[in-house]
Amino acid sequence: MNGLKDLISAQLYLIGWKIIQVLPEKSAYRLFEKLGRVFYKRNGKAVQRLRSNLQVVIPKTDAQELERVVSIGISSYFRYWCDTFRFPRWSKKQIIDSVIVTNEHLLKDPVAAGTGVIVALPHSGNWDHAGAYFCAQGIPLVTVAERLKPEKLFLKFLAYRQAIGMEVLALDSNTLPTLSNRLNEGKLIALVADRDFSKNGVEVDFFSKKTKMPIGPAVLSLRTGAPLITAQVSYNQKGIQIDFLGPLTPRIQGSIEERAKDLVQQCADNFEMGISKKPEDWHMLQRIWIEAEVSNG
Repeated sequence: MNGLKDLISAQLYLIGWKIIQVLPEKSAYRLFEKLGRVFYKRNGKAVQRLRSNLQVVIPKTDAQELERVVSIGISSYFRYWCDTFRFPRWSKKQIIDSVIVTNEHLLKDPVAAGTGVIVALPHSGNWDHAGAYFCAQGIPLVTVAERLKPEKLFLKFLAYRQAIGMEVLALDSNTLPTLSNRLNEGKLIALVADRDFSKNGVEVDFFSKKTKMPIGPAVLSLRTGAPLITAQVSYNQKGIQIDFLGPLTPRIQGSIEERAKDLVQQCADNFEMGISKKPEDWHMLQRIWIEAEVSNG
C-alpha cells in the first residue's frame, strides 16, 4: 500500500514539475507562495518540526516573532521548490547574474591549482542554484544524493542535477573512494553536511545542543590534502548569496578520526554562524537534535 502511495505521489510531483516550468514566472512564484501559506496554516508535522528547530536557533525570540520566522521559513522552502521546478529553463547568464559570492577565491584558487576542494554546507537557501553557478563557469562539481523512493523520483532528480552539470553519486560504500579520486582530478566536491544520513555521524555541539553530522567531508580533506571550506547559501531579492569560510584545519593533534571530529565541529560552528544570520532560509523540516525535543509552545 505504501509503495502505491509513493508511486502516486511521485507521479503528481512529476506532473507538477512539468506544469510549473511552462507557467509565467510571476504566476509560478505566486502559486507557490499561496501553497506555502496553506502548508503553514495546516500546521502539519513538518511545520511543527521547523518551529521546534527554529526555537532552538533563536531561543530568545518571543512567540509572535518565532511564528513570523516560521511563516517566512515555509515561504523560503516553497521558493526553493519553485526554483527547482523551473531551473532547467534558466540560461547560464540568468544563473550567473542571480548570484552574489563572498570569499569566492577560497573555492576557485584550489580548483585552479588542481588540488580540488571540498565544500560542506547546510540545507539553507538553494544549494542546487549555488552548484549550478559554478558549473556554469566550467568548474566540474561532484556531489552525493540520498536515494529517494520511489526510484522514478530519484532518477528525475538525478537527471535534473546532471543537466545542471553535476556528477551525482549515490550514497553507498564506494562513495568516499570515488570522491577521493575526483579530488585527485582537481574537482569541486560539494556535500550538504548538517544532517547525518549514514547513522555513523560525529556528535557535535550545534546551537548549544547535541546533534550528529557526517564525518565524510573531514576525512576526505585529511586523506587527500584537499582544503575543506564551508558555504552558507541564503536568498535575497535578486537570487542567492553564497558566503564561504575557511579553509578549516584541525586544532588538535591525534589520530585521523580525532582530527576529523574537530573539523566536523568547526563545520557545525560555521553553519551556526550562517544560519543565525538568516534562520528563515534554513530548510530543516526533520528532526536533527539528539536531546529531548523542545516544546512547540
